[in-house]
Amino acid sequence: MNYRNIPNSEEKLSILGFGLMRLPVREDGSIDEKKVEEMVQYALDKGVNYFDTAWPYHDGESEPVFGKIVEKLGIRDRIKIATKLPSWLIKAPEDMEEYLNKQLERLRTDHIDYYLLHALNRDTWKKLKDMGVLEFLERMKSDGKIRNIGFSFHDGLPIFKDIVDSYNWDFCMIQYNFLDLDYQAGQEGMDYAAAKGIGVFVMEPLRGGSLVNNIPEDVQKEWDSGTKNYKPVEWALRWVWNNKPVVLLLSGMGAMEQMSENVEIASEIGEPVLDKNDMEKIMRVRKIYTDRLQVNCTACKYCLPCPSGVAIPDVFKIYNNAFMFKDLEKYKDSYLENLDPKNRAGACIMCGKCEKLCPQNIEIRKHMKRIVELFEK
Repeated sequence: MNYRNIPNSEEKLSILGFGLMRLPVREDGSIDEKKVEEMVQYALDKGVNYFDTAWPYHDGESEPVFGKIVEKLGIRDRIKIATKLPSWLIKAPEDMEEYLNKQLERLRTDHIDYYLLHALNRDTWKKLKDMGVLEFLERMKSDGKIRNIGFSFHDGLPIFKDIVDSYNWDFCMIQYNFLDLDYQAGQEGMDYAAAKGIGVFVMEPLRGGSLVNNIPEDVQKEWDSGTKNYKPVEWALRWVWNNKPVVLLLSGMGAMEQMSENVEIASEIGEPVLDKNDMEKIMRVRKIYTDRLQVNCTACKYCLPCPSGVAIPDVFKIYNNAFMFKDLEKYKDSYLENLDPKNRAGACIMCGKCEKLCPQNIEIRKHMKRIVELFEK
């Protein structure tokens, strides 16, 4: 296994972290503890030492199941546990310590090695900051209940920079892959955090699996060209690790096969992770995908709030994915399953307010009409 450390720390972290959000389950939907125990032991034997969970994963079952396994295997002093304060559930300042104490109990430990404010955006950040979350984190660190302080992020670049500048964070976690260079924090956010001495952890390195499943024929042809026979998953992971600020990436591995493949890749990389020809290949693949984009939306959210409630960036993301990955039916289902009718394109009243605010000058109303035709009829 390869290891890196966050700035100003001698603590070595495996470059592959085990994300405990897509664990194997039984027929009734509950976590298959036996399979998870086998995966945890395998990961540990192969050098993985970073395990990431959160309050809501698997309907609240992830933390307690993992805590039980750690205690059973007697491995607490060999691993780093990460979990997250459920930002959206905090209604009063006292809730913060109450949730942390419950998490310590669920995980059967007296401290969290890496504690994050979960899924920060403009609204949750303002709410938590006004409630004194930074003072809370400092107090918990002083009390020994948490060791390293960070946040995970889902919003636009300006608010990311504001959060970074607000505290001396140990680390942050952002969505990053070779397609999402300008999405949310993106490459600029990664570099900004690194310049401040903040360790960067990465989620969604495979973009929820879309970079490695049902690959379009022209993309696969490009992957197959040249002398290196990496699978698409290896190209995608190597891209992330090739960025020097990245300390580790999280993979939500739900089967032993995924675990063994990712561990093998993480154990074999050297320096440089990618050479000039490799980078050019990945950029050619990226161009194949991005040339299919229908809307140049960066999810900056300047268009929000929409007077009629349309979740414009979310609508555009699904719309773009349908064309990038050449699968209209799959993403139509995703659109109908994941977006409430009041947030869909059909709720647009064509007022044009969003277009006046969009820095990309997107003809939003025109695209909303087309999306209705594609996904709602």
